Amino acid sequence: MTPGAHHPDDAQPLRSDAERNRGRIIAAAREVFARDGLGASMASVAREAGVGIATMFRRFPTKEELVDAVFFDRMDAYADAVAVALDDPDPWHGFVGYIEAACAMQAADSGFADVLTTTFPTAKALERRRNEAYEGMVELINRAKATGRLREDFDSSDLVLLHMANAGVVNAIGDAAPDAWRRVVALLVQSFEAPARGPLPASPEHDALYRAMLRAAPAGVAAPESGAGDN
Repeated sequence: MTPGAHHPDDAQPLRSDAERNRGRIIAAAREVFARDGLGASMASVAREAGVGIATMFRRFPTKEELVDAVFFDRMDAYADAVAVALDDPDPWHGFVGYIEAACAMQAADSGFADVLTTTFPTAKALERRRNEAYEGMVELINRAKATGRLREDFDSSDLVLLHMANAGVVNAIGDAAPDAWRRVVALLVQSFEAPARGPLPASPEHDALYRAMLRAAPAGVAAPESGAGDN
């Protein structure tokens, strides 16, 4: 080998470092988002991970990409909860079980509480699983109505409102009363059951809810200017 020439393996440690940094960032983001919700800054995640902000943006140029990497497995578990509910031979029992499971997931992780009430158009994997879960939820609602246990005027948008309400309780109360969400969810579930005590106001338009979820998404974070020099 001529003097000064680089061996092909010389690049390997850099690739390994990059992969380690990515793993550290994801692990740190899980902790920060679970504690502080999606409002936590990319800088706070970088500090928790022990990496510089330039490294953060090289691995994840936008917050949406970081959210996608951090929460895909949780969205996967959420979609699995819908599948478990659909497998229940008692559709009403499956419906209630799904609600309790999904709201428990929100209560355990403030970041995921926000994810269920936010849409991320550029987080393709996350949104694909959300859409799959939504299709299953619509089927679950129809089955529960067919049993006569779920009120006829219940709409799929009511589940979005439920998750918004639960996220509000989870984020407002925190660890001061960590089980308060259970009472709120029980009150809401009982209001869903037939026979209805009275008519409901019109449900919000699905497009309006989508716009609300879109508005709640964290803004994409621009990559830092070149020259911010850390690895």
